[in-house]
Order: sequence, then C-alpha cells, then structure tokens
Amino acid sequence: MTSSDSGRERILDAATRLFSALGYDGTSTRMIAEAAGLNIATVAYHVGGKRDLYLAVMERAHEVERGALEESIAEIDSGPEGLLDLVDAYVEFCLAHPEIPALWMHRWLSDATDVVHLEEQYVRPLMQLVTGAARAAVPDDGIDIEYVIWTVVWATHGFVCGGVLDAEGHRQGLANQESVARFRRHMRRTIALAIGVTGQARG
Repeated sequence: MTSSDSGRERILDAATRLFSALGYDGTSTRMIAEAAGLNIATVAYHVGGKRDLYLAVMERAHEVERGALEESIAEIDSGPEGLLDLVDAYVEFCLAHPEIPALWMHRWLSDATDVVHLEEQYVRPLMQLVTGAARAAVPDDGIDIEYVIWTVVWATHGFVCGGVLDAEGHRQGLANQESVARFRRHMRRTIALAIGVTGQARG
C-alpha cells in the first residue's frame, strides 16, 4: 500500500466512524480531518469534499457487505437449512461490522437526503442477490420471501444500533454477550417459523 493509499484509508476510517455515529448531516469535513489527524486540505486532496467522503464511505461499506454475502451464498447448502445458515451469516456480519448497519439506519431516518441514489445503487442489488438465493432455497409460493429477508434486515439493524432493554430498563447491546446470544437464537427461530422449519424454531 502506498502512502497515498494509506492516507485515503485513514481518512475513510475516520469518516466511517463519524458518519455511522453522527450521520452525514451531523458530521463536518473539519471533524473528519481532526479525527484523522490531518488538515482539511489534505483530506480534500485524498478524497474530496464531504459529499465525496460520504460516497466513498458508502461504496466501501457496500463492497465489504457484498463480498461477505456472496461468499456466504456460495457456501450455503440447498434447502431451508441453507437459508437459516445465511441468516446466521448475515447476523454475524452485522455484529462484526456495526458501522455498516448504523450508516443505513441514519439514512432510514432521513439523513443525507440530498444523496438519493444509494438505495438503488447498493441496496436493491443486494436484496435481489439474497432474495434470489432465498427463493431457490425455499421455493414455497405462499411465503413472502422478500419480506422475510427484510425482517432479518430490520431486526438486525435495530438490535446492532439500539440493543434491547433489560428487566431494569438498562439498554443492552453488543457488549452484552447474553443479549447477543439471545438475539442470534431469536433470529434463527423467527425465520425458521416464517419458512415453516418448526424443528429449528424450537432449537
């Protein structure tokens, strides 16, 4: 990796942390430069302005997610068990890369409304990829497989970004291993029930 590549990655790492924590609208180029330990001119030289930074961050996040999904789809077995394994793999991916669900959650809350093409460019192709694999695994016409997949996305993003409240009203998230384990089990059981794999639902 050249020094230029290293500088760009350093900037994108800082931008990803800030955009995922504060959103596009809540983050300034100066904040990103300070987080990267650089000046604004250097940031602009390597990546560009704030919009350029955001586009680069979202493209990089998409490439990571797409690579993980393609690898998981290539490895799953056929049939409903394969779909459940794909759900497990997606949950694990989001747990390992919480910044990616956070970036999309901000967009769900009307962040970066002037950047309008990312869902069409990134979300739709991934949904088509996953729903295609899911339909091959569960060809039952009575199952709304697209909504099954969206259920996984909605729930996983919500848990990764917001966690759950315990009995005392304290928020428990990724740092609480018991909550994480419960969420993993819950998602597998939920999708097993949705596609009619009752044995897995009881697991």
